[in-house]
Amino acid sequence: MVRWLIALSVGLVGVSSMPAADEVVPQVVLGIHGGLGVDKKDMTPELDKQVRAGLTAALKAGQQRLQEGRPALDAVEAAIRVMEDDPQFNAGRGAVFTHERKNELDASVMDGLTKKAGAVAGVTTIKNPISAARAVMEKSKHVMLIGAGAEVFAKTQGLEIVDPSYFRTEYRWKAINDILEREAAEKNKRGDAGPLLPTVPEYFGTVGAVARDNHGNLAAGTSTGGMTNKAFGRIGDSPIIGAGTYADNAAAAISCTGHGEYFIRYSVSHEIVAQMKYKPTTAKVAAEDVINRQLKEAGGEGAAIVLDKQGNFTTAYNSEGLYRAWMTADGKIEVRIFEK
Repeated sequence: MVRWLIALSVGLVGVSSMPAADEVVPQVVLGIHGGLGVDKKDMTPELDKQVRAGLTAALKAGQQRLQEGRPALDAVEAAIRVMEDDPQFNAGRGAVFTHERKNELDASVMDGLTKKAGAVAGVTTIKNPISAARAVMEKSKHVMLIGAGAEVFAKTQGLEIVDPSYFRTEYRWKAINDILEREAAEKNKRGDAGPLLPTVPEYFGTVGAVARDNHGNLAAGTSTGGMTNKAFGRIGDSPIIGAGTYADNAAAAISCTGHGEYFIRYSVSHEIVAQMKYKPTTAKVAAEDVINRQLKEAGGEGAAIVLDKQGNFTTAYNSEGLYRAWMTADGKIEVRIFEK
């Protein structure tokens, strides 16, 4: 039995000035993120405990697959499914609401060995969108399916279909109603007002995972409920291969979270891989350049977790914090939120 070393802070650790990144950690087999999370001022001891427990549970699920000798993609899917089922995260059951008060989910996966990829977007009844994304990759001729078509496909593949009410949580329901009330007040005050942008915690929620298996193959996946109060039909970077997700055995596996429009425009995950392959440079240097220079200069906020082909893991983020965790080959776990 592997003995776990779980780094759980008793209190919240102080935050240094941005930009921010973790040190490069060697011999990592699985890394995950749960989005940028709440502002530090809104983090309670109970929420801190729940988030860390959720991240740890996700790592353990992925670790079990790797211990069984299964491929990296299995570990990525297992870890993300745990976070999709956990209402603490903006993916699956904890998804935020759109302007029309719906939960619309997006997800993608990529295999670093074959460069195959799959994604779903704008789905409302698939319990675990990450599994649907994988099914698209493995059971269809396509890379992305959206909306009702993706849901029909998922049903034909035997994936669990739920009533849309399954995804509702009171916390997210209150968030959309609060922002719609403020929109109405602004409209009454000014005569006209477009959709209001939510606060950072609601704007940038996503979960993701990167893994390296016993054969050295890489995989990455990302899943999200999107943006609170997003307009009808809006799709962010999470289901876009090369933006929110990318994996290439020649370089690294990457999952991102943040302001999706910027991540799409800058092809963030692919840009990091391209720098590593063609400059060449390290995962840390490439991630820092893209997240804390290119995106920051453009006004985009977000983060990336990166696992390179040698098993070196790092993160880069230009926000106050990032829900993230990783596991090394000997089973040791590190969980961080605001602490560096």
